[in-house]
Amino acid sequence: MTPAEIAARTAWGEARGEGPDGMHAVLNVIGNRAAQPSWWGRDIPTVCQHPWQFSCWDEDDPNRNKLLAVTDKNSQFSIALKLAELLMGGRLPDITNGADHYYSIHIKPPPWTNCQKPTARIGAQVFFRLGPYGRTAGEALK
Repeated sequence: MTPAEIAARTAWGEARGEGPDGMHAVLNVIGNRAAQPSWWGRDIPTVCQHPWQFSCWDEDDPNRNKLLAVTDKNSQFSIALKLAELLMGGRLPDITNGADHYYSIHIKPPPWTNCQKPTARIGAQVFFRLGPYGRTAGEALK
């Protein structure tokens, strides 16, 4: 799989129910993480497939087999591929305001959201910029 395909499969696996904007936002998180290499990976593939980061890649996640089997005949995946190509070419606008984390409002907020100000809310996803060490970008620079 190419890096664009891995990114598209991640966005589709995580946010196909959120439509193009949701998948776009997940791709922004992937790009923002890849731009600041850290424990979560050093490039698009390692960021997407780092354990416990994007649950759709977890061995026991029901989305894993779906994301491995989906083709561009699926309209949502076709959109994810086009958006991923824009990401790879540096032409995907960041609609998350620099976010490197997010969660769905359909789950209990993770502990890392405590005292953090969201950078965006897109559909049922809330986005945050924590930096590579679980701190805000400003704190990481101090």
